[in-house]
Amino acid sequence: MAVTSNPLVSFTPGSLSQPRRLSQPLPSSSLSFPGSRSLSLKLTHRSNSALGCSLNVPNSTDNDAPIETRYPAFPTVMDINQIREILPHRFPFLLVDRVIEYNPGVSAVAIKNVTINDNFFPGHFPERPIMPGVLMVEAMAQVGGLVMLQPEVGGSRENFFFAGVDKVRFRKPVIAGDTLVMRMTLIKLQKRFGIAKMEGKAYVGGDLVCEGEFLMATGSD
Repeated sequence: MAVTSNPLVSFTPGSLSQPRRLSQPLPSSSLSFPGSRSLSLKLTHRSNSALGCSLNVPNSTDNDAPIETRYPAFPTVMDINQIREILPHRFPFLLVDRVIEYNPGVSAVAIKNVTINDNFFPGHFPERPIMPGVLMVEAMAQVGGLVMLQPEVGGSRENFFFAGVDKVRFRKPVIAGDTLVMRMTLIKLQKRFGIAKMEGKAYVGGDLVCEGEFLMATGSD
């Protein structure tokens, strides 16, 4: 009778007695999934099974802090009042709530808190509230406006226009309750012609939901 090799049990040749378990501990493994925290997988022996699994999730049971105090808020570089001083938009079309990072004349990162009270949700859609893609693009363009309407670039709110958009892709739906985090970066500026090209990316929970290239124009209307 052939003796088979198994890392969990061992047999004494010539004997069909109860298998003798090895005392050597099994290695631990870790699993990670896109957009989630890594999970530690521990393999243990149990009396009724060869293997037992336990998942060690960080900040689950070993953290005594209540969940409402566990996660910090986004920083504030510009609040809504400062944004209103720069952008000409007003309700219901002001789609930027807070600027969380700003590099003068280069880039800006801002957020839009998407809530069920937004006026587009009753029609888009009543049974499944999804933020319209064109409004995501508009929100990103407004973040681009915060970069352009600064002395470093020479823009003016009286003659600033959203001139075009290219290579737009919508990766995932944005729904009520999400926080849309938008980054706009100036990649080319032609002051002579009053044209700027910007790259935009929008995220929810670290996942890319929208991206594209934007053209901004400054000049007389």
